[in-house]
Amino acid sequence: MEKGVVEAMHEGVLSGFPVVDVQVTVYDGSYHVVDSSEMSFKIAGSMAFKKAMEAAHPVLLEPMMAAEIDTPADAVGAVMGDLNARRGRILSVNADDHTEQIKALVPLAEMLKYAPVLNSITGGRGSYVMEFARYDEVPRELAGKIVEAHKIEKQAVAAH
Repeated sequence: MEKGVVEAMHEGVLSGFPVVDVQVTVYDGSYHVVDSSEMSFKIAGSMAFKKAMEAAHPVLLEPMMAAEIDTPADAVGAVMGDLNARRGRILSVNADDHTEQIKALVPLAEMLKYAPVLNSITGGRGSYVMEFARYDEVPRELAGKIVEAHKIEKQAVAAH
């Protein structure tokens, strides 16, 4: 049964991403000499896990990055506006001579192509570093789009 649950966790139920932070307990079961096999228990574990996940209202999580952006003072407003548009949360802004440092939490998906944008906003005078901070729930409207895209992709694969 454990193998079936682990497989189902790896595939996920919403959009094909692995399931994390769950505990599974088997309360009852029986074994029959003729009808029971390793495969039947594996399938039972997988089906039970999927059924339980549907009732549990799972959510999608995304990696959040702690970003530190150094920018010239004349570009702070534009950089902060861009970070807000990327679903970022500004944590602090610290001035230091002619530059300012912005600390923010930003989803990794929004930071993948950030370098050219920052260069454009700051005229090549800005820089940033980021590191993983934690996982946060994906906003509902975006999660819905991700789940729908996964369903369409899954149907396309099944059709071929």
